[in-house]
Amino acid sequence: MSGAALPAALAEIADDFASASNPMKLDLLLEFSEELPPLPDRYAGQLDKLERVDECQSPLFLTVEVEEGERLEARTVHLFFDAPPEAPTTRGFAGILHEGLDGLSAAQVLAVPDDAPMRFGLAEAVSPLRIRGMVAMLGRIKRQVRMKTAAAA
Repeated sequence: MSGAALPAALAEIADDFASASNPMKLDLLLEFSEELPPLPDRYAGQLDKLERVDECQSPLFLTVEVEEGERLEARTVHLFFDAPPEAPTTRGFAGILHEGLDGLSAAQVLAVPDDAPMRFGLAEAVSPLRIRGMVAMLGRIKRQVRMKTAAAA
């Protein structure tokens, strides 16, 4: 692991998962799945405006909006996800990232270590392919933030 710190909200979630038993981890994942907000009207039914994360075993689409600002520290990031209700693990990963990253500054999101999904202790509870999906989600989020803030950097 890289040792770089996670943002406070994501670190708190990681601690909750790391201290839970495997069955409890799956329950927590289900809770995050159920708490994932629906797409706002401007994206509902318009998946072509979102990026598909092909590494996920279930169809998952995401997009990032970054508020205007002079510096990366002043530009707030908003995350939007679409995943089917019958894909609770994928929705749960999206819910974790939404809860842990939405509302942070672009600088904070870009500073999230790439190994962050490994810090939840989920490798024993879900398949490596599913973990790969969460890693891919984080990578897509950071790439979109970089693209949308390139002019300000």
